[in-house]
Amino acid sequence: MKALVTGATGFIGAAVARALVNAGTDVRVLVRPDSDLRNLHDLKVEQVHGDLRDRDSLRRALAGCQRLYHVAAHYALWARDPAIFYESNVTGTRTLLEAAHEAGTERIVYTSTIGTIGLPPHGGVGTEQTAVSLSQMAGHYKRSKYLAEQEVLKLARAGLPVVIVNPSAPVGAGDIKPTPTGQMIVDFMKGRMWAYIETGMNLIDVDDVAIGHLRAMERGRVGERYILGHQNLTLREIFTLLSRLTGIPAPRLKLPWQAILPLAYANRWFADYVSHRPPRIPLEGVRMAKYHMHYDCSKAVRELGLPQTPAEAALGKAVKWFRDNGYA
Repeated sequence: MKALVTGATGFIGAAVARALVNAGTDVRVLVRPDSDLRNLHDLKVEQVHGDLRDRDSLRRALAGCQRLYHVAAHYALWARDPAIFYESNVTGTRTLLEAAHEAGTERIVYTSTIGTIGLPPHGGVGTEQTAVSLSQMAGHYKRSKYLAEQEVLKLARAGLPVVIVNPSAPVGAGDIKPTPTGQMIVDFMKGRMWAYIETGMNLIDVDDVAIGHLRAMERGRVGERYILGHQNLTLREIFTLLSRLTGIPAPRLKLPWQAILPLAYANRWFADYVSHRPPRIPLEGVRMAKYHMHYDCSKAVRELGLPQTPAEAALGKAVKWFRDNGYA
């Protein structure tokens, strides 16, 4: 059995590739010629060059693969040219899955995001069934992933054997970029967190996310979505855990998200027109902070057997990895 993994140089994709290798699967990974390969240096995988926008390269990568894990995405809260989100996440996903259908791929897992899962309008936790629309998607990343997920669901209804997974906020070792959650941990470790917003998120160990992908491949129902998450925490609770792990005091000053919004707009303007670098205060991140992004993950636990490593242990892995690799 051979599996193709896209996005294997990234945080979740590398964890998926590692879990597959450990399970004895023959793994091929799709990488761009300019990809950062640090997450693959100790993995026995076959590397093939390609791009989600190049259909011929996708056909070559899929040849001989019975299974596909499509983890790749343009994941960021800002881009100088927003078109890249839609080219990679929407058009690229549709092109890859169509190529997989042509190649006769037997089974596919598509990695979406928790951001496409709705939240109850008056508070509470979201589930796979919570209603949501494109108008509720904040920012180009979430909008592009929502549109991509609609394409995947359409293909599933047409008979493509694809299962969708929606990871929440993964933490752990190997976050080389780092992700926005990982950057928050790095900033805390560097003493940059002097205040906090009273928001919330759902954390999960990235290795549990990887196992969730493998279980979705084996046990998931075609056309279904599964939230890959674990622990609902407020930002203050996360900082308290990080303080316990690092010895660095947690910030005590609580600010309403509205107080940060003008700074985020100014930072966005500076990034767009002056620095051309990602803003230190992402506008979309501040907009999302007004919601407690808490979710019910019981479907994946019940149907897939999703592991549930405690958040403190997962954060501990992240802290150690960032320290060992010179991030903080």
